Amino acid sequence: MTATAANMTATTVCNGVDVGAMMETIAAVKAEPSIARFRFRAANQWRGGGHNRSTIQGFYGAGQEDATRTEPFVLDADEPPVLLGEDRGANPVEFVLHALAACMTTTMAYHAAARGIAIEAIDSKLEGDLDLRGFLDLAKVRKGYSQVRVTFRVKTKADPSVLAELVTFSPVHDMISTALPVKVAIETY
Repeated sequence: MTATAANMTATTVCNGVDVGAMMETIAAVKAEPSIARFRFRAANQWRGGGHNRSTIQGFYGAGQEDATRTEPFVLDADEPPVLLGEDRGANPVEFVLHALAACMTTTMAYHAAARGIAIEAIDSKLEGDLDLRGFLDLAKVRKGYSQVRVTFRVKTKADPSVLAELVTFSPVHDMISTALPVKVAIETY
């Protein structure tokens, strides 16, 4: 935590984040580290062909089962026709790109808010390279992405190197980048 964040009041909102509540959460985790342990869940049901549906509702966190979600989030996955699907949803590797983009964006906004860095807009584009021969067991190539490229455009006065550091706190970035190279580019405007 920086001096800027420590001086913010409980009513300060930066990047849509209640910085006071964030600082209270950080203090609570420092005082009781066990509340930092979360367990997220998803249930999935195959619907036929490449189509399957995940539901996400409950999770365990802050020392208790969460009961705030009254309805589940429903995510359909399928494959495009060229991969023998019926396009009823993004395919799983596209969901990975979405998860990476969403987590890195949230992480950047939250960590910037904690440092008192104002951000007006964040846009990103992601590309992942995948050789289908690995999935089809036709060649000794990686089955998943061989590389993911992320380009951010961020409307802020902050230095791009600071923003690049902030996204490395993303849990999804950590999960993916320790398994394959993830190159991140930051553009400000």
